[in-house]
Amino acid sequence: MKKAILAINILFIVLTLVGAVLVICCDLNAGYAVIPMVFALITNLFYRSK
Repeated sequence: MKKAILAINILFIVLTLVGAVLVICCDLNAGYAVIPMVFALITNLFYRSK
């Protein structure tokens, strides 16, 4: 269970970085970076509590 949460957390971190690059390069909405960041923070809290 702990490894699955860590894998999901890493996935959300990568999506956040990709979203940040898209926001900077393509002038897209900031939600492309913020939404995965929120989910990364939530999964990080679950990972730390296990």
